Amino acid sequence: MAENTRSRSKLFTVSGLIILVLGIALYFLKSPMGLRRIYDLPIFLIIIGLCSTLSGFMSKGKPDDVLELSGKAFGEFLTNNAILLAMLVLVVVICILQPRFMQIRVALDILTQSSTKLIMALGICFTLLIAGTDLSAGRMVGLAAVISASMLQTATYANRFFPDLPQVQLWMPIVIAIIACMIFGALNGFLVAKYDMHPFIATLAVQVIIYGACSLYFDMPPNNSQPIGGIRPDFAQLGQMRLFSMGRDFPGISILIPIAVVICIIIWFILNKTVFGKNVYAIGGNREAAVVAGINVFRNIMGIFILASCLYGIAGVLEAARTAGATNNYGNGYELDAIAACVVGGVSLSGGIGKVGGIVMGVLIFTIIQYGLQFINVSPMWQQVIKGVIIAVAVAIDLTKYRRK
Repeated sequence: MAENTRSRSKLFTVSGLIILVLGIALYFLKSPMGLRRIYDLPIFLIIIGLCSTLSGFMSKGKPDDVLELSGKAFGEFLTNNAILLAMLVLVVVICILQPRFMQIRVALDILTQSSTKLIMALGICFTLLIAGTDLSAGRMVGLAAVISASMLQTATYANRFFPDLPQVQLWMPIVIAIIACMIFGALNGFLVAKYDMHPFIATLAVQVIIYGACSLYFDMPPNNSQPIGGIRPDFAQLGQMRLFSMGRDFPGISILIPIAVVICIIIWFILNKTVFGKNVYAIGGNREAAVVAGINVFRNIMGIFILASCLYGIAGVLEAARTAGATNNYGNGYELDAIAACVVGGVSLSGGIGKVGGIVMGVLIFTIIQYGLQFINVSPMWQQVIKGVIIAVAVAIDLTKYRRK
């Protein structure tokens, strides 16, 4: 191996072992040394160390195991990971200012808040991969939340949306809500694929239609635009259930987290192991070449928007279950956060580039920054400024990499 190169796997393994040993040492020395203000930091270090060590073992012997050590390589590393490095610095600052941030409970709250956002971002990434977008995503979340919540209220609730509706099985309203979103998703796909309408305009028009239709439904008597409450316990459990709860010692893992993990695995499989997934990348990379290669662009674009809308519907149903209610304003602006998370996670606005792992990282980065700033009582106005700066930097980095290519 050349002098200016090192083994990536060896670096990850050695650093992981060092972090692991440090975490174990702090875990056992925390009480006698009086270091109680570090809270669950030793556990976090142990988890990070184990992940780094495992990653090193898994990447050993692979073609990309060589790590170049040069000024150019270091500059590219800083450029490609600027947002992640900034987040790590911010987390360190937050932990210094407010050590309570280093708790397992806080980490679980961040993962719970990220779950529905991640499902939505996974949907919108399909439209970004073909160099498009979907401005109707947030309104579909609201539509699914309102439809599912309106049909899953307790029989004794005074202000029922449908007073004479019998107690239906849980799955029925959920399926209806998701199908309603998929119908509008098909409309998006048809406008883009059939008339070659720019996705920005097509989805903007459908966004307005969805909000109007949802508001009309929400305003139906006897509800008359009142917030929907009185959600059935079995539906609320779908978004509020805790797994492996151990009382005050361990609050448990929200059911939303494993649901999001399962959906991540499914989307990863679709994008990487199916013909449809390969077609998505091909259309985003070069649509003309995809047509020449015999790819049915119309059918694939329809499939992209329908699949994306299905994920929006799932996110909306889970959001209604998590909050035990819904209004017609649910999901407002969610699509912008999802797009921003995808871009931060490495999904190119030019199309054809993006991975599920990057999207997961992008959603977590945004959630950690937002949660952390709230944790140290930063003004909501400043939070918006910081979010805007992150989006601008992420897009600038994306365009810089695109120009280099």
